[in-house]
Amino acid sequence: MRRSGETSIFTEMTELAHRTGAVNLGRGVPDLDSPPELLAGVAEAVLAGRNQYPPAAGHPALRAAVAEHQRRHYGIELDPASQVLVTTGATEALASAVLALTGPGDEILTFDPCYDAYPADARLSGATLVPVPLAVERGENGNGAGFALDMDALAGALTPRSRLLLLNSPHNPTGKVFTPEELARIAELCVARDLTVVTDEVYEHLVYGSARHVPIATLPGMAERTLTVSSAGKTFSVTGWKVGWISGPAELVAAVASVKQWLTYASGTPYQEAIAAALGTVDDWAAGLRATLTEGRDLLAAGLTEAGLTPFRADAGYFLQADVRPWGFTDGLALCRQLPELAGVVAIPTRVFQQGEDVMPWLVRFSFCRRHEALREAAGRLARLGSDR
Repeated sequence: MRRSGETSIFTEMTELAHRTGAVNLGRGVPDLDSPPELLAGVAEAVLAGRNQYPPAAGHPALRAAVAEHQRRHYGIELDPASQVLVTTGATEALASAVLALTGPGDEILTFDPCYDAYPADARLSGATLVPVPLAVERGENGNGAGFALDMDALAGALTPRSRLLLLNSPHNPTGKVFTPEELARIAELCVARDLTVVTDEVYEHLVYGSARHVPIATLPGMAERTLTVSSAGKTFSVTGWKVGWISGPAELVAAVASVKQWLTYASGTPYQEAIAAALGTVDDWAAGLRATLTEGRDLLAAGLTEAGLTPFRADAGYFLQADVRPWGFTDGLALCRQLPELAGVVAIPTRVFQQGEDVMPWLVRFSFCRRHEALREAAGRLARLGSDR
């Protein structure tokens, strides 16, 4: 656990980027465009004076838009009045759900490595986070190809104190999309063991190639035990707006609302109003964004490969994992602290996202949610460093 007063790796790497002029591929903060209509909608709402508190559960138009989005994309039927809650970003939705549904003595399962808010939320609730390691898939040439469900590890992590599964698909930081077959096995176990699931789906529209996002709430026996979290931040490249939502069974949403009301109460009225209008037209926008991110991913992967590193497959999200052992490093943290000076590039060691045994200390996370010129510059710098090694 990080002690109070310690500098986080993200702060450390950002400071290194500023000091060295390095291309910062460490943060998951896009510098990509947002829909012009969405930005105009916010400006209009602000100038029209719609700047006071929205209802505690969220702007009615946005709750209705979320319900319609879930119906249109996934066939999930929701009552927007009782089954949708708007939050200050997905981060608040996750924290409120964990605080509402768990407490001291409970155990929360999640796949490892994981988004760093999950262990923090567990500590806040007094519950114990139980990391379930993802398996590393191997390509035909022995190189890492991607990540897979280790069902034995998941089943073996269950105890009588298991209360909640924090599922993240599409997954941060690995870029994994759980397959329909994997999700079916997870769902069967959750039903058999009466586990509640909180599923973090903020990258739902940023899935690439042949990969397909399947919400676990659509599987047999899961609608009544699943809370689904998403947000506008990644989909519309507006991470600073902090507008998210959580949906599911009315009694679980009410429990989350009972916590959320004492955190922010409500926020972002003009943002909520504009997102409500934009969510109905998300398909065309997301298709263009996926194309941009796919090209960026491939640019970065090619640069990492040319540099002699081994990039893993990323089927979704913002990030590529790379095996840095070909450069003679077995510790990704040590490399990341030297990389700004060596190559003028900043990255994040994947070990900071690992909560269990550090079985992959040689993985480093690179972000590709940057403009292509920045990615080309970073790829060139990495390739030059690789040619010198």
